[in-house]
Amino acid sequence: MSIHSPTHRRRTTALLGGALAGILAVFGTPAPVSAANTLSMRGADVSSLQRSLDLGARYYDAGGVARDPLDILRSVGVNYVRLRVWNNPASGYNNKSRVLAQARVARAKGLKVLIDFHYSDTWADPGKQYKPAAWVGHSLSQLRADVYAFTYDVCASLRGQGTPPDSVQIGNEINVGMLWNEGKVVNNDFAPLAGLLKQGYQATKDCGSGIPVMIHTANADSNANARWFYDGIRSQGVQWDITALSYYCVWHGTLANLYNNIVDLRGRYGKPVVIAETAYPFTRDNADSEPNAIGDATCDGISATWSGQAQEFDWVQNTARNAGAIGVFYWEPTWYAVRGNGWDPADINGTGNQWDNMAVFDWSGRVNPNVRWTP
Repeated sequence: MSIHSPTHRRRTTALLGGALAGILAVFGTPAPVSAANTLSMRGADVSSLQRSLDLGARYYDAGGVARDPLDILRSVGVNYVRLRVWNNPASGYNNKSRVLAQARVARAKGLKVLIDFHYSDTWADPGKQYKPAAWVGHSLSQLRADVYAFTYDVCASLRGQGTPPDSVQIGNEINVGMLWNEGKVVNNDFAPLAGLLKQGYQATKDCGSGIPVMIHTANADSNANARWFYDGIRSQGVQWDITALSYYCVWHGTLANLYNNIVDLRGRYGKPVVIAETAYPFTRDNADSEPNAIGDATCDGISATWSGQAQEFDWVQNTARNAGAIGVFYWEPTWYAVRGNGWDPADINGTGNQWDNMAVFDWSGRVNPNVRWTP
């Protein structure tokens, strides 16, 4: 996810369609869940959290009591955190050393850790996959070696401090590749990307043979695009353990479409599916001068309110669960409006937060009392 991505902003809400009422009747309402159909990965991407805490942010539970935000999230069902890794970001956050520290804190609280490799110094998403500055000018062969070395180094460092990753994500929303232009899929040629993904996979397995590897796209909206991508990498011999998707309803369409895509991908590739990112606004208002990534757009007939945010998240979880997915991660629930924790790592003090209406904590740091992560 990149909250300032022009690709995301151009996504249409037309897929929300005229048959929505019938769709919600099938997929939106809570339903009994069998033991065999459980969300075992109930996650929160808290990559921005350390910066907020360093700036003095306070977090409050539903009763108004100040508590550690990870403890609050655990109390409402979270059992996994997702941490993005940038190579050498200008902000000094989300780099290797910060991620090591965050992983120690999370594991000490009994939370599992998913490491999200962007292979960039900044945001990577469907609209941009910038190489780290240190890798600019490297050949494809060099980039394969870079991916292996960086992946193994971060993973081994986590293992060395007693917090080996519980899962690893090779690339972030790589709909048409990563490490552009060398790793971009052009004219249906997946070979360059495949070589990079194989190195990330092998580095992870060399670090810990039992660590599951995710490959993540934002293709929840299009089964055709998802098949094109995952068929393409499979045809090149790429291995992965979990198929990961982003799903934001205002960009990725109906819950019925999400359901059908999960079912198809599970059957087609024989691998578990995880929603690695989702979120919904609790207000249309904006806390700062930075335009919100999602402003007036809502979907499924659900209002941008605390109760609406909780309802949409419930429906996404229900849809994923009923389709047989094994996990859902909320993207940046703790990134509320804290001055100095801006979206641009090159100007973190001078930019605002485009996600301040999407967090599950309001602008004073109080948690939405209705939001729950449920098995």
